[in-house]
Amino acid sequence: MQVLKFGGSSVANSTNMNKVIAIVRNAVANDRTVVVSSAISGATDALLEIGRKAKTGDDSYLALIEQLHQRHNSIIDELIPQEESEAIRERCNDLFNSLTEICKGVYLLKELTELSQDHIVSFGELLSTSILSAKFKSLNISHQWKDSRELIKTELNAGKNVVIDNLTTSNIWEYFNTDQHKLYIMPGFIASDMAGRTTTLGRGGSDYTASIIAVGTQARRLEIWTDVCGMMTADPRIVPDARPIRNISYKEALELSHFGAKVVYPPTIQPVVKQGIPIYVKNTFAPDDFGTLIERNPPQGHEKLRGISSSNKIALLSMEGSGMVGIPGYSSKLFDVLSKNNVNIILITQASSVHTMCIAIAEEDADKAKKAADELFAYEISLGKVDPLRVEKGFSIISLVGDDMKNQSGASGKMFEALGREGINIRAIAQGSSEKNVSAVLHTADVNDAIKAIHSEFFSSSANRVNLFIAGYGTVSKALVSIIFAQRKSIEERLGKELVICGLCNSKNYLLNRNGINGDFNLAEGKKNINNEYISEISNLKLSNSIFVDCTANRNIASLYVDMFRNKFSVVTCNKIANSLSYESYKELFATAKREKVQYRYETTVCAALPVLETILQLTNCGDKIRKIEGILSGTLNFLFSNYNGQIPFATLVKEAAEKGYAEPDPRLDLAGTDVFRKFLISSRQGGFPIESNDVDFQGFIPEEIMCKEQTSFPAYAEEFYSKLLEYEPQLKAQYDAAAAKGEKLRFIAAMDATRTQENGKPVCTISLKSIGKEHPFYTLEGTDNAVIIESEYYPNAIVIKGAGAGARQTAGGVLNDILSL
Repeated sequence: MQVLKFGGSSVANSTNMNKVIAIVRNAVANDRTVVVSSAISGATDALLEIGRKAKTGDDSYLALIEQLHQRHNSIIDELIPQEESEAIRERCNDLFNSLTEICKGVYLLKELTELSQDHIVSFGELLSTSILSAKFKSLNISHQWKDSRELIKTELNAGKNVVIDNLTTSNIWEYFNTDQHKLYIMPGFIASDMAGRTTTLGRGGSDYTASIIAVGTQARRLEIWTDVCGMMTADPRIVPDARPIRNISYKEALELSHFGAKVVYPPTIQPVVKQGIPIYVKNTFAPDDFGTLIERNPPQGHEKLRGISSSNKIALLSMEGSGMVGIPGYSSKLFDVLSKNNVNIILITQASSVHTMCIAIAEEDADKAKKAADELFAYEISLGKVDPLRVEKGFSIISLVGDDMKNQSGASGKMFEALGREGINIRAIAQGSSEKNVSAVLHTADVNDAIKAIHSEFFSSSANRVNLFIAGYGTVSKALVSIIFAQRKSIEERLGKELVICGLCNSKNYLLNRNGINGDFNLAEGKKNINNEYISEISNLKLSNSIFVDCTANRNIASLYVDMFRNKFSVVTCNKIANSLSYESYKELFATAKREKVQYRYETTVCAALPVLETILQLTNCGDKIRKIEGILSGTLNFLFSNYNGQIPFATLVKEAAEKGYAEPDPRLDLAGTDVFRKFLISSRQGGFPIESNDVDFQGFIPEEIMCKEQTSFPAYAEEFYSKLLEYEPQLKAQYDAAAAKGEKLRFIAAMDATRTQENGKPVCTISLKSIGKEHPFYTLEGTDNAVIIESEYYPNAIVIKGAGAGARQTAGGVLNDILSL
């Protein structure tokens, strides 16, 4: 014998019912089979609403009954041939007529008793199983429809319907050993009391029915068919990459179920534990998937941790007072009064001082629990020995479940650390006496983030994955993406992790895929990036190991770094703006990254991939003190001055640089020295000097009237600009001739000298066009190369770093190195 239970989603419509029929036909070929079915999806809630409306005298209950009737008729129309449907239509009409009569009585009396409500909701399962039976009959498949109420008997115990185990088991055993059909169809959820009145089995009642039948028939297996592929490591609606749990023990499944796992419920498991009947949880819509096997002794694998579950709508009851210390009995009295008031205790924690105790219960029981406890301890409260019971609502319990948790070294610490990284406050913690779970109580507003964080820590493959979210798609970003896609395999081998580009944007559009963007993407086909929607969307993904890569020169993007840190993104940037704003803003970047336990890399903000900033950092980290930093920090300006000889006009060289891509399309941006200024600030600050913009003596070499910054559109100003620059040629040539006469060359140099100080005590800082002799390391620097000289106490003869300080490929390589360094 085998028992197959199908949930409401499995029988929600004719299409799904056909899937159920196919599954059952395969099952019957192997063994005698009992099919237990829930009501069609949404029917139970509709029936409860019908009862409530009837009770309040709202005659719209009749319209709701008619809607539900029509829904069942539609399933019959689509599922069963017309010539075969007369009997089931008549059966359906009879059931709805009975439902209407019962509701009419409720409507007239304005009273809805527990028994009346049970009778009303029972129609859902009676209808669904009657339709399934009719379909089997139309297929000429021999079977027996059996009313569960005739076999499963209940009695009232503490206000709840409780199954009379011995009688029910005896009824089931006798019936199935007397009747020898190969297939049975039975409604779940419903039973009857000893007076023959309809009762229900509560939450998860259809699963419970199936479990009771499995025990009564001594079935070899129980199958729970639902709309997910078994029990999952977490709720897939919260964690999309949650994965199925293939094997799990009864006890572990009980723990997951107790703390909110929705696939199976504790009563489902309990009856079959003694018998050792295996439970298979399978997906109606993917019947070939293995699903989850729940059994007494599952195979022992490497993973001892099974999954995460949560319960919402939790209230915390806090009892405290100096009178509790050293006085036995307070706890037992509280537990006793809660039990007498049918309040179920979910979790308990108590301070070692015995001064406070915290209990988690369902929110719906909180008010009656407080009333009962305050009445019980009224005398102690009046004496000030105990405070009135404090009730806090709006909490959830999240539980990490696994076998032998007490011996899982570091599991609790990792769990709490994962929550800490997300800034989630834990209100209470407990470890079950079964040693199968560690639980934490936290605010419901944080529960989804908490589940994601813990799942990522213990179960997610994303822990072995680095997620990149790139801003900007200019030359640097295109080169970076090209390198990653071309060399991904070798990069991932060195990294030991999967490197995935999950997001990419420019100012107009963005692409986002938590599983990774393919190499054949088309950014123009992405979503519109209105009001930086891209930033909001990537923050909402909450993927661990996420790196925000800024390949723009955009001030608005740079201003978002602190927010990205707070959203647990590390940041890699080649954008110079953030690190060259005020020193206070600069410090805030590093302080926030440290506080949020994320990292910040920005090597390519100075001289592309040349290790300028890394070298300065290494020197200061080992206690060295920087004395001087001197640099040629603009490849454009070095190209101009290394090629300028007084023969070819400087304006002609500027135009050539722009045409070759050595300069910006608007060359004023390079000639103004703004880029050099930012790089210089960043380098000096990296050396530990709190340099502000006004601490730098900046001397431009092109007059402001030529730069004409108010002309924002360069193409419209280009001809006038080059004409004015040509008119300025004599002054530039005079500087060149003066330098050449001494055997020197002109170079635009930024210099910080900590051996000399300004009036404010800060190092002397200058940026200007200088004439240098052959002994200077910069004398031979040609083309678009950059160079930096670093003099320190440990290196008085200086360290010289030279090489390409610009270029898309070089900068992209430096950005990738920063990514890999994380």
